[in-house]
Amino acid sequence: MKAKSISYWICTALVAFAIGSGGIAAALQVPQVVEGQMHLGYPLHFVVMLGVWKTLGAITILVPGFALAKEWAYAGVFIDLTGATVAAAAAGEVPHMIPPLVLIGVLVGSWALRPESRRLAGADLPGGKARGEQGDRSQES
Repeated sequence: MKAKSISYWICTALVAFAIGSGGIAAALQVPQVVEGQMHLGYPLHFVVMLGVWKTLGAITILVPGFALAKEWAYAGVFIDLTGATVAAAAAGEVPHMIPPLVLIGVLVGSWALRPESRRLAGADLPGGKARGEQGDRSQES
């Protein structure tokens, strides 16, 4: 197995475990999880809804296929983690900002390292060129 593939799976497994386990705990209304999120001002129904979406996002990132759903799952996890960072900052809990910020880095690693089979066909790559594009389209007539 190549280093890129190993790195992808390590990042992906860490993200799926962190987001999925937290999502299951929130969906099942584990008291410590619910109390922690309600302390930040979230109502119970929102905590449960986030838990369900986190669990589905973690599953989507792991399973083969579903490239478009994967893009949405990555975006949703990113939004969740940035929201967690902002909520912790707003509550004055600076140490609680560190885990979501670290996980954002791991999430970006998973997204950037994902193999071709897990990418959305025709999506732009870094550098602004779409897959299969050979030259600059602005020079075409």
